[in-house]
Amino acid sequence: MIQFFTIFTLLQTLLFASFTGTIIDNNTSKIIAGAIISDSKSSIKSDKNGFFEFETDDDVFHIKAYGYKALHIKKDSNITKYHMKPIVVKALYLSFWGASGNSATMRKIFKIIEKTEANAIVVDIKNEYGSTLFLTSFKQANTYGAHKNRTNRNISRFMKMMQDRDIYTIARIVTFKDEIQASNNPDYAIKNEKDEIWRNHDNMAWVDPFDTRSHNYAIAMAEEAAKVGFDEINFDYIRFPAKSDLKYSKENTQENRIQAINTFLDSAKQKLQKYGVYISVDTYGNILWTEKCDNNIGQTVKSLAEHADYLAPMLYPSGFASGSFGKDNPSSHPYIVIYRSIKHIENIIEPARVRPWLQYFKDYAHTKMHYKKHEVTEQVRATEELQTNGWMMWSPSSKYHLNYFQANE
Repeated sequence: MIQFFTIFTLLQTLLFASFTGTIIDNNTSKIIAGAIISDSKSSIKSDKNGFFEFETDDDVFHIKAYGYKALHIKKDSNITKYHMKPIVVKALYLSFWGASGNSATMRKIFKIIEKTEANAIVVDIKNEYGSTLFLTSFKQANTYGAHKNRTNRNISRFMKMMQDRDIYTIARIVTFKDEIQASNNPDYAIKNEKDEIWRNHDNMAWVDPFDTRSHNYAIAMAEEAAKVGFDEINFDYIRFPAKSDLKYSKENTQENRIQAINTFLDSAKQKLQKYGVYISVDTYGNILWTEKCDNNIGQTVKSLAEHADYLAPMLYPSGFASGSFGKDNPSSHPYIVIYRSIKHIENIIEPARVRPWLQYFKDYAHTKMHYKKHEVTEQVRATEELQTNGWMMWSPSSKYHLNYFQANE
């Protein structure tokens, strides 16, 4: 009996490891309270002194804290002080077509990152049509042929290029807008009044955000991105279509819509926990100005802040109507649009958890002006003054000007 107990205790020791330690800012040596320590099954937070005690039977556990790069700690580690590197993410969008692994577009972005403060890339892992960037191990998507139009044939090499340059990597996943998934699953595609698959203005079908099968599909894609080493998962189109008279599997009320998005994010958080990745969610810019209304799409700042790490509002000045902010042409006042919008929600979510999408394209709504260095730097200036978690620059073509990101001499 004693021998059995000894063997059992030894097995427990081998399987379970208990970790204690203090989490510290690598640059300032200040303690980090409220950091999230997690493995595949559970998570805790560091206390007010930055201290934690965590037991795991996983080979790796993770530490996340807002504004820092995640740490991935191996089970055999005997570290007692965990130094986290702060990061203000300054990301350039790299399109599905530009992420081939050897494109001229990507090389130009690398040059900008090398010579400026830009330090991150957002890349489409699943685009609006439903195509995947690389051949994943997700059999359902592969059965539909989602990989056939892939542009990256060597994702390991692609990720190594990012890691060698110390680039923070963000995987953008178009969530409920998905022509491939919807057309292959008409039973949970969004329908029109004639009970046909509904498609929007660019002839793309959507899957029903109420149906957990659509949740599982997007989360499986997010796992594929996490497995290859992305630092963050960015969910775009994580909403209902901005259109009435569509058919869903549940009554289309504000309460139900918000709950559906919350359920999705909770599921994503649970499944992605074992990878130690951050989760960000994209929103319309006007969501920041409608606190009690979900704008019929299932998004409010309060609900999203409770279920995601970072909020990524699309604060394109051209997206605001004439008269907004007291300006006939909001696109001519980029600083005001960004600053006032984020300032408006700081009582709901701190700016350190906000990373807006900024406009890097021609104004389409007001003056038709081209956004040049002044307009770009004015948007960035607003984020710096508010101390957001940086910014993400949206250029649909992924073409950027090096001098726009260089300080004036």
